[in-house]
Amino acid sequence: MRADNEAAALKPTVESARLFAQAQAVIASGVNSTARAPFSGWSPYPLFVDHGTGSRIFDVDGNQFIDYLLGLGPMLLGHRPEQVTNAVVDFIRQRGTVFALPVADEIELARKIIAAVPGVEQVHLANTGTEAVLYAVRLARAYTRRTKIVRFEGMYHGFSDAVYWSKHPPLEKAGPDSQPTPIPQGPGLPEGLEESLIILQWNDGEALERTVRERGEEIAAVITEPIMCNTGCILPVPGYLRLMRQLTQQFGIVLIFDEVITGFRVSLGGAQQYYGLTPDLTVMAKGFGGGFPIAALGGKKEIMQLVADGAVSMAGTYSGNGIAVSAANATLDFLMTPGIYQGLFDKSERLMRGVRERLGSVGIEASIVGIGPLFQVWFADSPIRNYRDAVRHARRDRFRIWWEEMVKRGVLFHPDAFENLFVSFAHSDIDIECTLRALEDALPEMRHRLQ
Repeated sequence: MRADNEAAALKPTVESARLFAQAQAVIASGVNSTARAPFSGWSPYPLFVDHGTGSRIFDVDGNQFIDYLLGLGPMLLGHRPEQVTNAVVDFIRQRGTVFALPVADEIELARKIIAAVPGVEQVHLANTGTEAVLYAVRLARAYTRRTKIVRFEGMYHGFSDAVYWSKHPPLEKAGPDSQPTPIPQGPGLPEGLEESLIILQWNDGEALERTVRERGEEIAAVITEPIMCNTGCILPVPGYLRLMRQLTQQFGIVLIFDEVITGFRVSLGGAQQYYGLTPDLTVMAKGFGGGFPIAALGGKKEIMQLVADGAVSMAGTYSGNGIAVSAANATLDFLMTPGIYQGLFDKSERLMRGVRERLGSVGIEASIVGIGPLFQVWFADSPIRNYRDAVRHARRDRFRIWWEEMVKRGVLFHPDAFENLFVSFAHSDIDIECTLRALEDALPEMRHRLQ
């Protein structure tokens, strides 16, 4: 989009192509995360970014985009929010970066997290969601003295060996719907780890209840996203999360909410506040770091005390580093502003409603599923309740066409239907209007290509 908010044709991305060719010579796969690789949808090569400001990013070829990718979620305040940038620069200039000793700012941050998130009585900082999940699972096993972990097909809880299973398995290898088989995400995961996992389909309350009642004495934890965000956006069916909470409490199982994506996004207190449910442990990242790498594991004091007495080690040279802590403190100061989420939800819901109305007006079958600033557009002929529904019914080829036509018109989000669109506090009413105008412009070509 140009500054005058009229649609601008995408310039040839020759510089991105040139840089990707250079990157492939020195970086395995050419990118430093598989989420940016051609095989993840960025075909034939990812766009290389020059800079971002607020709700917009600018690529190295001079194209400007309204950004609904938002770094896969961390840029909840938009790119380079002034209060976060100032806090980080001030900390570095005035104080330093890493000391291998604590600073008082960590106490301030912990208090803010505890005040915001219902299920957190004590907290421990980490650098990534992967680290925090690893520690959550370890704590659950230590606390319960059990070994089995229940996880759900289609969810992603980081890339540690213990949980990097059945994220997006091929259905022909993944066993029957009633009893999924643990499938490693790829080679290199040691054989035998699957014995510690019980894989279930999400939103299947009967299967969950049967499994817990039959095997509850073996199960240390149930780990789940409260909203499935790693196979598009799939909401819990009414009563499902409450059943999960009741069963885990009854059988002494630790309930872990992975709120890496939903935390501080669907409300200040995350999805657990939105749905009125309190897990035993919560993993948080992305949304509260203002774009800086930080994560946190928090939960019941009686579980977290296993770290306090040294029974469970939670280490990390960069955990609680001054840069990330100062960014998170500034971010949470902003997010704790009374009433601020209402405006974000209003903009997000206006965008979702506008997309739904415009696609429907030309007979393009799609459903828009989400909560506030987190949603996905499903081009599907059936409701999507779990990963297998998404594989069987989501038309990823149709989503790709929509993505291609929108990115041509200066609107950016992830090209894979199994990702999400994110809205930030930096998105303006003009951004929403421009996005919907771009969609209106794209509809004729979309209809032609979808026939």
